[in-house]
Amino acid sequence: MTVGLNRDHTTIVLHRPRYPENIGSTARAMCNMGFTRLTVVDPGIWDEERIRRLATHAAGAVVDDIRRCDNLDEALAPFGHVVGTTARTGGQRPVIRSPEFLARELIPIAVNNPVAILFGPEDRGLTNDDLRRCHRVVNIPTQDFTSLNLAQAVMVICYCLSTAGTHDPPAATPRLAKRIELDRMYAEMTAALVRIGYLNPENPDYWMIRIRRFFNRLSLRAGEVNIIRGICRQILGYAGRTDAQ
Repeated sequence: MTVGLNRDHTTIVLHRPRYPENIGSTARAMCNMGFTRLTVVDPGIWDEERIRRLATHAAGAVVDDIRRCDNLDEALAPFGHVVGTTARTGGQRPVIRSPEFLARELIPIAVNNPVAILFGPEDRGLTNDDLRRCHRVVNIPTQDFTSLNLAQAVMVICYCLSTAGTHDPPAATPRLAKRIELDRMYAEMTAALVRIGYLNPENPDYWMIRIRRFFNRLSLRAGEVNIIRGICRQILGYAGRTDAQ
């Protein structure tokens, strides 16, 4: 028996989409591939009538259940694994997977963990700062013209996710730390590393980018994040006691 991706644990996240029609077209594309969970972050225009016109009646249930968020941190907080999408590659975007490879990789992760697939604004896509919140970055291979319509990009990714499968039951990945837990860990880690002089306090993000990439590759569990946060708090506490002497 072929085992596929758990669609109920997979959410499409649109970050700052500019046009209601693209939200509706995305909902329709998701419905075509059997995905129902859609989150919209800080849309440029929210016009439900225009959204539903492009979603059509078939995807009405997807529109009914759209989760709306004011910012990206709020949107990604519940997820244990976040995948960013990008048309651009380079030094700041080194972790690139093909959609087919990504789909197979997500099957065991999505058994026990909520997964987000993140798409950026139509005009410029996800920024480097947005992608720092992602565990993986996926690129849709194109030829001479790299720009895809938002709904087209969602359709390609959803198609690859829906058709991926394995004949062997996947070893389920244990519960991973959610995005909100990781963000708290990185904040405490930054403070601790600045305090001991490892990071430049005027530009701590320069080295934290590399540290984030390292930990993203490890797919940390919630308990492991708690251990790291405890170490950081001990460092900060010891530094504070030293200052008081």
